[in-house]
Amino acid sequence: MKIPYIPEDAPFSGDQRAWLSGFLAGLHSRLSLDGEGPAVATATQQRTASPLHILFGSQTGNAEGVAMDAANAARAAGMQPVVEALDDVDLARFATMKRVLVVTSTYGEGEMPDNAQLFWETLASDDAPRLEAMHFGVLALGDTGYDGFCQSGKLIDTRLEQLGATRMLARVDCDVDYENVASSWVSDAMPLAAAVNAGGSEPALAVAPETAPAREKSPWNRKTPYLSTVTVNRTLSGTGSGKEIRHYEFDLGDSGIEYEAGDALGVMPVNDPALVDAILARVGTNSEALVAGLARPLGIELSTAFEISTPSRELIAGVEKRANHEELSHVLRHGDKEALDAWLWSKDILDLLLLNPSMPVSAEEFVGWLKPLQHRAYSISSSPLEARGSVHLTIASVRYHSHGRIHGGVCSTYLADRVADGGKAGIFVSPNKAFRVPQDNDAPVIMVGPGTGIAPFRAFLQERRARGAKGRNWLFFGDQHRASDFIYEEELGAMSNNGTLTRLDLAFSRDQSEKIYVQTRMRENGKALYAWLEEGGHFYVCGDATRMAKDVDQALHELVASHGGMTPEEAGNYVNRLKREKRYLRDVY
Repeated sequence: MKIPYIPEDAPFSGDQRAWLSGFLAGLHSRLSLDGEGPAVATATQQRTASPLHILFGSQTGNAEGVAMDAANAARAAGMQPVVEALDDVDLARFATMKRVLVVTSTYGEGEMPDNAQLFWETLASDDAPRLEAMHFGVLALGDTGYDGFCQSGKLIDTRLEQLGATRMLARVDCDVDYENVASSWVSDAMPLAAAVNAGGSEPALAVAPETAPAREKSPWNRKTPYLSTVTVNRTLSGTGSGKEIRHYEFDLGDSGIEYEAGDALGVMPVNDPALVDAILARVGTNSEALVAGLARPLGIELSTAFEISTPSRELIAGVEKRANHEELSHVLRHGDKEALDAWLWSKDILDLLLLNPSMPVSAEEFVGWLKPLQHRAYSISSSPLEARGSVHLTIASVRYHSHGRIHGGVCSTYLADRVADGGKAGIFVSPNKAFRVPQDNDAPVIMVGPGTGIAPFRAFLQERRARGAKGRNWLFFGDQHRASDFIYEEELGAMSNNGTLTRLDLAFSRDQSEKIYVQTRMRENGKALYAWLEEGGHFYVCGDATRMAKDVDQALHELVASHGGMTPEEAGNYVNRLKREKRYLRDVY
């Protein structure tokens, strides 16, 4: 294949010429000269390619996936992408980068993802270096259901500008339906980044980096999930438990789906038919009604396309304007987020619509208040090395009685009640490369996972057993009552007996007058835990982010200070070093 020459008098602007030149150079590097197929880039091409740094902060893998897509686009445009997590970049090296794209999600209520927090702390410090030579762009992923919508991306974008960096393109903030918006942003960024490359002031990399491999996208995703047969749907929790925890196994069939221990499985739910019918009755229509802008009858759309449980901000505001409900109006007037959250606790969309049963709401208006129905992501509880051809989940079914009726978790009750053994559910894998078993099979592993937080650690233990790993494994597990809440007890007992599980420390909070939690057991065994860390141990946490993960983090800092003879500041530096070395990882929600 012959690559065309661009005449000097061709009617292109400087940016357009740089973009087209970069694209053709990339095409030339990927195709053989006779057009018969791909060709390996020559050493000269690799030496002269100037890097485009694509940095990500990702809690569940979405931002990392977009970063990999951007790397593919950069490669196609003749650029050499370097993809790294933000925490893998020290500030001195960051200051030398000329072209930078940042893709970051926001965790919790406006917090940085775990693999971006240390980077942000140094970037936000008073002694952060000036960045006049840098050209950058920021893509922020978030959820408008949270007050801190895209806060991480907003903070980084503003700080880079404050430090003198030049914005290549405007920051874009993505809601939960981020794919199309992110794709457009990536497309817009490539010619602008290629134009910056024309200056060539940044030293080129000697070889193509291994950090940005070409990404093969799975055909199965949120838009097109794989319809998998559920081969196992059984209850794990015992009689008398206050919880309903279930074990699911999904057949991967001929899907070609691959996963690793530490990944999450996305499940596309179908809304509860009873809730759909109740909402249709409340808005005064039926399932066959056609609504402007919707391709299918309203009943189908409410079942499969819209979130009809958790109220959106638009719905809350819309109801407040017409419900004439003083309590809701009072909470919104004062703008107290905690008060609003407390008031909304246990209420779903139907509850809000019923605040004033005579309040008029048309179907068209109601649909306009809704957000798209989202998949639910669950930590995978199996290793593909043992669960060949299938993937396992460990899920607590959410059920509670409130406002005169039973409420249920959108996906957890869908699986528990409406997808029996032999039924089918739409699934896809969400890779989480930031949460992995150590490559070193001799490294000690410490896992803290109460309740369903045990899920990825069941996968880790299976993985280590299948690998024949010699490293020691220590699990902290707990729940309310040993008699009814000790899930996977037989499996863990067998792993203890065969040496896979070196230590198992249990914390059942309500089996005695004084409540005992996993962090209690950590403190009790602090000397041994610190010794494992000193021997190269990896520390993992999975479960509730609001309280458990914070309490565990506090206990870790305290035991490091106590048994390491450190000040609180020194202990903080020690824990931060664990994070930088990828030896303190969390999968929290």
